[in-house]
Formats: sequence, C-alpha cells, structure tokens
Amino acid sequence: MRRHDRRKKPRKAHVRHILVAGKPDAKMLLEEIQSSKKPFKTFKKLAKKYSNCPSGSKGGDLGEFTEGQMVQDFENAVWQSELDSVPQEYIKTQFGYHVLWVHSITLPE
Repeated sequence: MRRHDRRKKPRKAHVRHILVAGKPDAKMLLEEIQSSKKPFKTFKKLAKKYSNCPSGSKGGDLGEFTEGQMVQDFENAVWQSELDSVPQEYIKTQFGYHVLWVHSITLPE
C-alpha cells in the first residue's frame, strides 16, 4: 500500500471487482459478462460465486477508496476504465486476476 501525498488532493473511485487465481478463470468470467444481456447483474452474481476476495459476498463491491490505498496496477486500471461499462479486459496483480467494474471516479477540485 502506498501513501498518497497529503499536499495533493487524491482521486477517489467506487469500484467492484472479481478476484480469481488463474488467467483461464478471469477470461471465462470476462466472456460471460460481455455476452450477458444484463452485464451488471451477471457481474454481481459471478462475484458472489467466484471471487476470492471477501468483497465477493457484496457482489464484489469494494466501496470508495482513495488514491494510494490499492496496488499500483489495480489503480492504473481503475483510472483508465470507462465508468459503468462492461469490462473489456482483466488485470493481474500480486493477488491474482481482477475483473473490474468502475462506478465512479471523483477528481479533486
């Protein structure tokens, strides 16, 4: 975990994720979400069923976090994501493979 610079106002984001150990699992989840008629509902259902993170029980909801709280690769993917859109790819961190759903990004004023 990195500490953010207190002189700067950090960005914030509200994110859901599904964390799995293997690349084949991440690929399968991504394909299932992308081909679904109701991708957000499918995302939440798959998070409850497959996610290795405790947030899985809440449909993958991590809530809002402040820049510097998550690992760098995870945050980079969040800042580059389109809001409330079907994920196009998964990312790898030291924890495993993540499929992200970004609800909101709050930029400092």
